[in-house]
Amino acid sequence: MTEMKFILSISFALFFIGAYGFLTRRNMITMLMAVELMLNAVNINFVVFNKYLFADKMDGLFFSIFITTIAAAEAAVAIAIIINLYRKFKSIDEDDIDTLRW
Repeated sequence: MTEMKFILSISFALFFIGAYGFLTRRNMITMLMAVELMLNAVNINFVVFNKYLFADKMDGLFFSIFITTIAAAEAAVAIAIIINLYRKFKSIDEDDIDTLRW
């Protein structure tokens, strides 16, 4: 159980580093990396809970693979959007792009 607590504390720290990075940074690439960090923390949680609580089932591993697939697709779409925004506004900082605000 001590190993489980250690891994969960690392996952907890990883998630909140990603949340802090998302909320404080204004560069869209950095915000995307912060979201990826949070998704990786969730993947670690799924794998740890699957290993230590439900060792006979594979649900946590399947969820982890599904989240990794979704994260790859999300990164590809987000990078395409960021490239188009850079071509139009010559900046990827969120503060410089006024037309995206409501």
